[in-house]
Amino acid sequence: MASNTVKVALVGCGRIAGHHARSIVATDGVELAAVCDLDLGKAKAYGDEFAVPFYTDYRRMLAEHADVAVVAVITPSGMHFEHGLEMMERFGKHIILEKPTMMRPEQLASAWETADRLGLSIFPVFQNRHNKAVHRVRQALASGELGEIRIMSVRVRWCRPQRYYDMAPWRGTFSHDGGALTNQGIHHVDLLRHLGGEVDQVSATMRTLGADIEVEDTIVATLRYATKAVGVLEVTTAARPDDFEASISIVGEKGLAQIGGIAVNELQVFTPDPSACAANSEDFKGIEGHGAVYGFGHAVMYQDIAAAFHAGVPYPVSREDCLGTLKLLHAFYRSDEAEGGWVAVDSPEQSSRLGRIDEALSDLYRTPVHD
Repeated sequence: MASNTVKVALVGCGRIAGHHARSIVATDGVELAAVCDLDLGKAKAYGDEFAVPFYTDYRRMLAEHADVAVVAVITPSGMHFEHGLEMMERFGKHIILEKPTMMRPEQLASAWETADRLGLSIFPVFQNRHNKAVHRVRQALASGELGEIRIMSVRVRWCRPQRYYDMAPWRGTFSHDGGALTNQGIHHVDLLRHLGGEVDQVSATMRTLGADIEVEDTIVATLRYATKAVGVLEVTTAARPDDFEASISIVGEKGLAQIGGIAVNELQVFTPDPSACAANSEDFKGIEGHGAVYGFGHAVMYQDIAAAFHAGVPYPVSREDCLGTLKLLHAFYRSDEAEGGWVAVDSPEQSSRLGRIDEALSDLYRTPVHD
């Protein structure tokens, strides 16, 4: 490795951590330095697989690897704020934050203030933006191939049975997880903005239909854009017996674009140029490990991080961009809390449920402080 290689440590060795590790290994200019998890077995499994030191205490890990520049925070969603701030304030590290970045907009604003004060960077993960199909449709919208957007439609029909939520105490909680929209649908919430521009108002209804959890596993919503465009959103993890679809379609004044597949990885309909469909579709099912729904975007993300360090290229997800997606996410919950009433997205108000404090649950994911 070159002497200027950016060293990355992973904190949290859950389902997505292996995908991060493989992406780091495959990317020039970054290097996996160490991994950490409170569960020794999980930490050792990734440490052995990638031939790096493994730890159960991230403070010890960072003390022993002072040359680590970036920490990927892949802990339960409700811990991102606490863990991310400690990585910056105590250890002076740049941070990568898995979706949904943080649970509340106020946390995100606070984190970025801290990063600015310390001269550090925050890298939010929205890997589906890098899918070929998404890129091609965004290009078509920018060039005018599809014309003005008339209708945006999201459909996520996935299967998460009770055993999925029973895997860990944080799953299916408002404090640390969020429901189908926050955990599984967050990328589509992001794409509503990434492709369609800013959403002005939303009206949403949430239900829990397929599991014994406190959060929603089903949401249907309508939305109004700042333009004349309108949209519909349907996200569920109550589909049975398997994952079926994760799609977003756009009715434009000049044509139709539909991105589908297991994780918005296939350009299924593109009327301006039907031949573009095959060239801009990717097969995620053959991805090594258990990464079919994660796609290839994490590798591109690490290339972006390498470019930020080595060439000063701005990371493509800005703070305003990330905050906009989090505010839109909260708007759906606020509407449900208002019994489906229309709520303005650009509002300082936040959901009363999503990201609420649960210290007892947080204690399960805190690393004990040793003298």
